[in-house]
Amino acid sequence: MESVWEQVHTPRFESLKGDVSTDVLIIGGGMAGLLTAYFLHQKGVNYILVEKERICSGVTRGTTAKLTAQHGLIYQRLTKNMGVETAKGYFLANMQALQRFSELCKGIECDYEIRDSYVYSLENRKKLEDEIKALWTLGYDAQLSENLPLPMKTKGAVKFKNQAQFHPLKFICGIVKELNIYENTFVREMIGTTARTDSGTIRAQRVVADTHFPFINKHGLYFLKLYQSRSYVIALENASDVHGMYVDENEAGLSFRNSGNLLLLGGSACRTGKKTDAWNGLRAFANVHYPNSKEKFFWAAQDCMSLDGMPYIGQYSTKTPNFYVATGFNKWGMTGSMVAATILCDMLCGKHNEFEEIFDPSRSLFKPQLVKNSLESAANLLNFSKKRCPHMGCALKWNKAEHSFDCPCHGSRFSKNGKVLDNPANGNLPKNERRKM
Repeated sequence: MESVWEQVHTPRFESLKGDVSTDVLIIGGGMAGLLTAYFLHQKGVNYILVEKERICSGVTRGTTAKLTAQHGLIYQRLTKNMGVETAKGYFLANMQALQRFSELCKGIECDYEIRDSYVYSLENRKKLEDEIKALWTLGYDAQLSENLPLPMKTKGAVKFKNQAQFHPLKFICGIVKELNIYENTFVREMIGTTARTDSGTIRAQRVVADTHFPFINKHGLYFLKLYQSRSYVIALENASDVHGMYVDENEAGLSFRNSGNLLLLGGSACRTGKKTDAWNGLRAFANVHYPNSKEKFFWAAQDCMSLDGMPYIGQYSTKTPNFYVATGFNKWGMTGSMVAATILCDMLCGKHNEFEEIFDPSRSLFKPQLVKNSLESAANLLNFSKKRCPHMGCALKWNKAEHSFDCPCHGSRFSKNGKVLDNPANGNLPKNERRKM
């Protein structure tokens, strides 16, 4: 299983040896962490970024790499549930992120292409019309499009003009060469703002956790505020050019976008730990609608989902003034990472960012998703199973499609040999809990 992006190899960096001190420690070498490091580097801030394996070896390699402020039919939900000002702030923050990517990509060979973005519906035109009305309220001239170049009938789509797509690892190669990065440096423990690794101690004034799922449980309640979702992608040769980026308004629906001569067909999203047909549904769809195509790559992605559809960016908790976080990008990690890096860089440099309040991780917990997350965790904690996740003790489920143990509570995943694949678990399974294959 390998994504189309992994044909490009990122630069290698040494592991950290011994004890060091720094102003800012960034933990996590995905898109959010690397962009934060890049902006701090540009401002001359003393920082270190550490990654437990290789940079972009986690969630970033699984992205479909769409650069857009169109995140499903989010604006009608935000306007209704959070108010017009919050919805407008979310929109503007992501449009500014899109512009920052555009400026950075001008000097980097990263397959950056302007593309229109579409959210379509197979059954409900009214949802599309309601989204357009919400966008008009925010001052954006959204359009309803018909006759999409997709192989199935739709009720139309909401169109965002002049969004973009790119090659994420080529982009990363263009920004990391001069950054202060240490790979294969696993933070085992945090004591205040001091990090302990296998080979030394990092004393920092301030810390940024860009680790996908936050790994410290005693602050912030992220184990209640987040759950994880998996989705699947196949890359097809000899399939059609869809001339844009498309996603179904239904979370379980399909997404389409081209990359070079390949069509990236994605979908089959489900909560981590739940049974799924994974790639089989995508392959069946391709066999019917793209019968002359050939599968070249297949892979899966994992995303942190927040309670209200907006990322958590800012102070880790009210009790950790020198500890920051960026998480919960809800499947839109590229623009979300840029929003996060921009806000965090301003905060770390003592500058107020106009959007920091709406993404504040300490905003209200009381959302319907909180009840669902709590019930899911309770059910799996009470489930009798010898195989338990070391994160918080939930029962693990065997993922037949990907040959992994998955945690339905918080999304940790382990190989059949017990190696941790996805956090928040911070270690491997005990030997007596590994599957005999």
